[in-house]
Amino acid sequence: MIRLSGINKVYKIKDKSSKSLETDFYALRDVSLEIEDGTIFGVIGRSGAGKSTLIRCVNMLERPTSGQVFINDREMTSLSGIDLRSAQRKIGMIFQSFNLLSNRTVFGNIAFPLELARWNKRDITDRVLEIASLVEIEGKLDQYPSTLSGGQKQRVGIARALANRPDVLLSDEATSALDPQTTKSVLRLIRGINEKLGVTVILITHEMNVIKEICDSVAVLENGEVVECGPVLRVFTNPLKTATKELVSSVMKSELPESFADLKFSETPSRDADLVLQIWFFGNVAASPIVSDLVRKFDVDVNILVAHIDNIRSVPFGTLIMQLSGEDKEGVIEFLMDMKLRVEVKGYVVRAVSDITY
Repeated sequence: MIRLSGINKVYKIKDKSSKSLETDFYALRDVSLEIEDGTIFGVIGRSGAGKSTLIRCVNMLERPTSGQVFINDREMTSLSGIDLRSAQRKIGMIFQSFNLLSNRTVFGNIAFPLELARWNKRDITDRVLEIASLVEIEGKLDQYPSTLSGGQKQRVGIARALANRPDVLLSDEATSALDPQTTKSVLRLIRGINEKLGVTVILITHEMNVIKEICDSVAVLENGEVVECGPVLRVFTNPLKTATKELVSSVMKSELPESFADLKFSETPSRDADLVLQIWFFGNVAASPIVSDLVRKFDVDVNILVAHIDNIRSVPFGTLIMQLSGEDKEGVIEFLMDMKLRVEVKGYVVRAVSDITY
């Protein structure tokens, strides 16, 4: 297990009003996390949230101002010198900009950390061939980085990070410089490595689609603080904090489009008002004929205003905003909640919206 306890990272910055005064800037503030072995743990936040600082504190490239980092019960923050370098070899790191050595071939780049660890030549060759096959670049070993595509360069970076058989793999925005198709390919590779080798992955990103694709759990970082943390499915289906809701909404379109901006919502139900509901569904319920069941059971008219479905780690997840007219509106809400759906009453509208077109 990886455990972060009360991590603070404070930088001294010059006060603009005075050359002699310095103020404290908290890049991380009281960050505590637990990451289970063999999982893929995502850390997401907007630019400047403290994501890269956090991941660099895990492998002690940045030493926390206070707090502790434990990896497999070993306190990284207490190590220095040879002991720290030895522990760092069991932590691989993938970088956004690849950080490959331009004057070395693909073979030489993957072999570099093994040379630093003083492996013998035969073992280095065997390991490079093994790991190159795993990341599917065995045909590129004699080439130089300048001849490779972005996706191939990142595969070399991943191979290099895995060379020393690490227990932990850190990924700092590893896909942000790649096109969407290559991103999916690299994410599939990271997931495959996680499953085959059992390596624990901490993945830093600003893209919720990346979290949705491969992560088991996620922490949302804002202004250096963890504002929400939990299993990815829970965070997507029931985000609790404003920052999380904004990030989730970038993937799951769950707001009424501008076409409906002039709707006048009332919180008070009335006989001639239509009910507007938003529901979130996931898992097997996503395949259920919810709308058809409502129409048959309650004799209601249903107008779907927004519908979106996607997958989180192969689990269907979606949202639906619909307008209902009929007698038993309270029964409809109770029926949906009995199905274990998350239900939100958006309000009541008097006029019909069926004449609105896109």
